[in-house]
Amino acid sequence: MKNRFRTLRLSILALCALGLSGAAGAVTLKQIQDRGAVRIAIANEIPYGYANLDGKAQGVGPDVAKQVMQKLGITKIEWSVTNFSSLIPGLKAQRYDMVAAEMAILPQRCRQVLFSEPNSSYGEGLLVAKGNPDNRHTFQEFAKGDGKIAVMAGADQLDMLRALHVPQSNIVTIASNADAISTVSTGRASAYAATSLTVNQLAQKSQRVEAASPFTDPVLHGQPARSWGGFAFAKNSGSFQKAFNTELAKFKQTQAWRDILARYGFSDTDMKASFERGTKQLCARQNG
Repeated sequence: MKNRFRTLRLSILALCALGLSGAAGAVTLKQIQDRGAVRIAIANEIPYGYANLDGKAQGVGPDVAKQVMQKLGITKIEWSVTNFSSLIPGLKAQRYDMVAAEMAILPQRCRQVLFSEPNSSYGEGLLVAKGNPDNRHTFQEFAKGDGKIAVMAGADQLDMLRALHVPQSNIVTIASNADAISTVSTGRASAYAATSLTVNQLAQKSQRVEAASPFTDPVLHGQPARSWGGFAFAKNSGSFQKAFNTELAKFKQTQAWRDILARYGFSDTDMKASFERGTKQLCARQNG
């Protein structure tokens, strides 16, 4: 009898511990306000979210996040910089409260985290060596032959390449955008696949590379590829996500939002497109 009571007592304690652990893992707006600071991660990816030479967070994600946080009464932000492929694992491990990397909203990511409504929209591009010596202009060209195309670990361009039947042997994976210039200029890969904004930013950094022109967007399931970027939250942070969404929707109606996106190279077409899809639709989409 004594052993049964002891077992029951231990079971109750274990259930209580699990309950407390689950509650502690939930990040609400009030918890962040009480803490006095929000923890936000970026991937050092220009122009979406990166640390400048002074170590300060910049980019369309951080700049919009700062504005929304002010509306939520949060003035202190603790920034974390990590590899793109570590953003979702870090969020799930509660190392930060949200991600401001303009991460493309995709069904496989929606199964792991919560997304805000789209903040941006953008197309694709190719970074090539100066003069484009291998004459590359599309993702599809790498599906045949032995030409190498580079992609950043964890980026959705990898899924695009696979959908286009580019063999793994033709794909070179790099840790970050910072490695793209040397990867392409030294011939380790003929091109680097990234969004058009990233490609243009990288091309401005070195005379050894350029953006492939002309470039044809990859066509997936009959539609030209276009991504919609948003802010990511842990699955158990729904109240925080909803509060953020409310203020983001208001901010997207202002000239200040348009000025931020224009400053980082987003076109009027990109801005307009950001309103064309909702997160529910993007999380459920099978193509496009």
